[in-house]
Amino acid sequence: MHLSSIPIDKNWSFTQVGGGQGTKDGEWVPVANFPTTVHVELLKLGRIPDPFVGLNEWEVQWIGEAEWAFKCTFGADDEILKAPYVDLVFDGLDTYCTVQLNGKKILESSNAFVSHRVPSKDLLKSKNELVLTFPSTFLQGKSLEKEHGKFHLWNGDSSRLHIRKPQYNYGWDWGPVLMTVGPWKSIKIEAYETRISDFRISTAVDPEAVGSDFVKANISIGIEGQKQGVSATIKPRGALVNAVSVSPVALDSGAGSASFSVKQGDCELWYPVGYGKQPLYTFDLTIKDASGRDLHTSSLVVGFRNVKIVQDELEDGHTFVFEVNGVRIFCGGSNWIPADSFLTTMTKDRYKDWLKLLVDGNQNMIRVWGGGIYEHDDFYDLCDELGILVWQDFMFGCGQYPAYDSFVASVKLEAEQNVKRLRHHPSIAILAGNNEDYQLAESINAIDYSDEKSDFRKGPFPARYIYERVLPEVTAKHSDIFYHRSSPYSGFGKPTTDKSNGDLHQWNVWHGSQEPWHNWDILAGRFVSEFGMEGYPDIRTVDYWLGGDKSERFPQSRTNCNHNKADGFERRLELYLMENFKHAFDMESYVYYTQIMQAETLASAYRLWRRNWKGRGKEYTAGALVWQINDCWPVTSWAIVDYFLRPKPAYFAIKRELNTYTVGMTRKEKKTSASPDSVAHFTIDTVLKIWGTNSTLEAKEATLDIKSFDLEDETWTDHIVKAVTLAPNASTELWSGALPGQPQRTKLSEVPKTIVVSARLVDADGSTVLGRYSNWPEPFKYIHFPSVAEAGLKITPVDGGVKLECKKPIKGIVLDVEGEEVKWSDQAIDLVPGDPQTVLASGLNGRTVKARYLGDGSA
Repeated sequence: MHLSSIPIDKNWSFTQVGGGQGTKDGEWVPVANFPTTVHVELLKLGRIPDPFVGLNEWEVQWIGEAEWAFKCTFGADDEILKAPYVDLVFDGLDTYCTVQLNGKKILESSNAFVSHRVPSKDLLKSKNELVLTFPSTFLQGKSLEKEHGKFHLWNGDSSRLHIRKPQYNYGWDWGPVLMTVGPWKSIKIEAYETRISDFRISTAVDPEAVGSDFVKANISIGIEGQKQGVSATIKPRGALVNAVSVSPVALDSGAGSASFSVKQGDCELWYPVGYGKQPLYTFDLTIKDASGRDLHTSSLVVGFRNVKIVQDELEDGHTFVFEVNGVRIFCGGSNWIPADSFLTTMTKDRYKDWLKLLVDGNQNMIRVWGGGIYEHDDFYDLCDELGILVWQDFMFGCGQYPAYDSFVASVKLEAEQNVKRLRHHPSIAILAGNNEDYQLAESINAIDYSDEKSDFRKGPFPARYIYERVLPEVTAKHSDIFYHRSSPYSGFGKPTTDKSNGDLHQWNVWHGSQEPWHNWDILAGRFVSEFGMEGYPDIRTVDYWLGGDKSERFPQSRTNCNHNKADGFERRLELYLMENFKHAFDMESYVYYTQIMQAETLASAYRLWRRNWKGRGKEYTAGALVWQINDCWPVTSWAIVDYFLRPKPAYFAIKRELNTYTVGMTRKEKKTSASPDSVAHFTIDTVLKIWGTNSTLEAKEATLDIKSFDLEDETWTDHIVKAVTLAPNASTELWSGALPGQPQRTKLSEVPKTIVVSARLVDADGSTVLGRYSNWPEPFKYIHFPSVAEAGLKITPVDGGVKLECKKPIKGIVLDVEGEEVKWSDQAIDLVPGDPQTVLASGLNGRTVKARYLGDGSA
């Protein structure tokens, strides 16, 4: 018989064991959807308040400490009952669960990240009952902690370290405490004679090769069930039908292998977005018995590409560069957390909306963070299709995890299953052992980098055994993906804070020493895989979580504070606001000023670090991944797009800095003393430096157009025009000199002029602006902005959007309308006279556009 796979997704109901707030004792309530979890069902039934609104998060904590059960009835026809092998397959149970089939226990599960296949032929009948009982995973964790010890961590309850469950469920510094429970992935029955248990296509690409060696591939196959006389055929679809031929493979031993090669011209290579196409090729594997009957068919979609992480020696340390098909890529992207606290509500369309936003924002990499989940197949399929490189963490985050035998065995199974599931995706470029666990170990002096040989399990950092033994072995055995011990991890015996090796989480802006964001240039690393700045979400999102309570509609309200989980956020937001802005405290204004601060901070990081991408052998910074693109609930966080997919101004500021061509500037004051012994006599010169970037592989001829304005003297301007050549796939220094219009100063009481410099890169046609950036004197709080009338912002409706013009330079324009939001093509806009900008607007529908900007009279 051909394998028959039937979902068990009907006739499900659930109950709170023993009764309680969720259901009465003995009450079984039908579920609305399957797969599902308890919060989702209770919310649909109206038995709990929305945890995303107000303080309701704390009204539902009892759910995670209660015991729950799910049950269903399902039929099995004669064909299934007569099959030689019949399995029940559980793709994911959250988290501790006992499964009974027709009254007999068939499974005990304790890891939400693993699937289970249970032979069930002997217990099946024509009518069957399946019961899943979920004791409190939280209480199980507490019990394990008492048995095995309490370990150090950042975020959440320390018992989470013993539990293989999405760690963010325990609460994080951007997420609520919502301990989900239930059958969160599909359950099905599979009947078969023989089934495919493993199908791997391992490819090697030589972009320089000609002939049949362009792509070489090895195929490995594993089967279960009846093996005698079974063989396999592998056939490509589409463009490769006539280009690739694979001989049948005998599988009498339960396994087999084959190989093929592809000539140059018969296939195309997969590239990240912006560097080439994303061709994908489907291969069908069919196993047959001796008589030629089909027993099972499986398909695998692959892309042909060669990914390397290049760690070449530099004069100081080493590079950390992603190279795809011989092309070195500057990785501008984001970190990804689970997009919902309730994962069963995620759909392919929601994933697509998120990842499309990433690509539309000129980003080419996403990091799946280690405190969430190994994402749904849809997520990785979309990354393959869209050309997004994936940095994939294993699911360990901010903790000193244990390494006792049962824990390690569970982790090994988890790693094997997920590496096998993910390895065929061309988008996945790296697997990292964890998030910040080495950094935490350093903070408690629990690591000796000179020791590479110990077992580690009985030492102060037991999980080194997992990260340096188990995970690299599993990764190497089952995939071709590069393994990195942690993120951040420097290697070469250096600590995670080392800026000259490996990847870096640069949190000395916001956390740590709370540096000014203007210091990003001296805070750079070889690859900055985390950095960020908080900003409020759209005012509509704030109003959602306020739930109509207008008495709480001020920044310091209890409700607003509950919707910001970062330690010390009040001090840190206000530190950066007060250091840089004159600002107001009404709700709309606080939203605006935090958003502009976030936009300025993050744009500055991308601008300064992309400058460090100076060409082959000089890749001093090879990537920047902002923390973070998304939220799991409505909240004030570091996200650049909020839970409802509303982009913050920072999203657009980053988008500009990751354009194909950009222009950047710095202004620095240079103080020179008249003599070593004098502090009263000195000179201060203001130096302006301008550079451009080009992410294409060809040099670009352009014109650098520099205009300077004195904000307090509209009669003075300066104009410099220079022909420039932007080097390919690199940054290029374009201009350096004294800041136009700024005289040398000899006293600190001499207030510098408020000079705004606008630089544009203009294409050879003279009309296409390739990139623009306006450099303003900082901090902005010292600026005496012109009045609203003097600034003269003019917003004119045009086809598809609005045209912006001004009489004097304007900083930080954010557009909005009353009512439902508009989808804007740009925000956080700087505007100067003589350089109008058009912003596209979807959903404007004739409504009046309002604008906020620095100096708009609100502060």
